[in-house]
Amino acid sequence: MSQFDMTGKVAIITGSSRGIGEAIAHDMADHGAKVVITSRNIGPCEEVAAAINAKHPGAAIAVASSLSSKDSLQAMVDAGRTAFGKIDVLVCNAASNPHYGPLGTITDEQFRKTLDNNIVAQHWLVTMVAPEMRARKSGSVIIISSIGGLRGTPIIGAYGITKAADIAMCRNLAREFGPDNVRINCIAPGLVKTDFARGLWENPENLKHSTASACLGRIGEPHEISGAAVYLASEASSFMTGQTLVIDGGAVV
Repeated sequence: MSQFDMTGKVAIITGSSRGIGEAIAHDMADHGAKVVITSRNIGPCEEVAAAINAKHPGAAIAVASSLSSKDSLQAMVDAGRTAFGKIDVLVCNAASNPHYGPLGTITDEQFRKTLDNNIVAQHWLVTMVAPEMRARKSGSVIIISSIGGLRGTPIIGAYGITKAADIAMCRNLAREFGPDNVRINCIAPGLVKTDFARGLWENPENLKHSTASACLGRIGEPHEISGAAVYLASEASSFMTGQTLVIDGGAVV
């Protein structure tokens, strides 16, 4: 288990007040990391931080932040540094999907929000933490992409476009950061039972359609994604960068 030990590491996990982000935060804290819990609303973040601190005293802080505000994101990163002294791991998990349906029906405002929050904000976050990682010659960035970035969809097309862009960002930054031993990888989940994806699984017929072609024939759970994040953040993946781990129950096989 020593390869997965994150003792002494500090991780920011965006969108960590629920779902996949919350599961990642708990898993990383269980493996020894200090974690910054962040989302738009401070209340749920404080609840997650309190639950983690009950198991691991002093391991978590809660900071509200918004993907739509660069200043807000910078303040959150600064708060993490003030509390824990550094940032070793960044998990870009938070995202937006304001539109379900064909691309022809998306409004300009919805399209712009999807692009800004799922691509531009991730770029901002990376530029905020990468300099110190590169200076230390150590660090890991993990972007939570989606299988929507690997195949077409008539339902969440704009979201899929941004997730494909995240995968491309990962490959390019891996080339840039590699000489400084800073790794960047993506995780592409399939359908996971989160509030964020509720529109795809709450209706039994939608769920049946969404899981019918998957090898395992079922929806995933947040904890089935979080272990991969620990792997990518720890020394267990020290020779891995620029890659996308697909965790989807066999949906794209």
